[in-house]
Amino acid sequence: MTKFLGLHETLDVHEILTFKNLSLTKSSTMSKLAQDEELKTILESDATLCSQHIHQLTKFLTNREEQA
Repeated sequence: MTKFLGLHETLDVHEILTFKNLSLTKSSTMSKLAQDEELKTILESDATLCSQHIHQLTKFLTNREEQA
């Protein structure tokens, strides 16, 4: 089975990737400004999760080899 995305799928993944990058930037910045420890923990865990999502989405756009 060949792993190719259609044009509309590629654009959708790119749009989600852009949103996740924005979320990562916002969470990272706000976690450094937050004074409440619980809020800081939530923002840091969100930044970690966004980073993982970005890595997974990037695989969809760059990994195009054939799979059986």
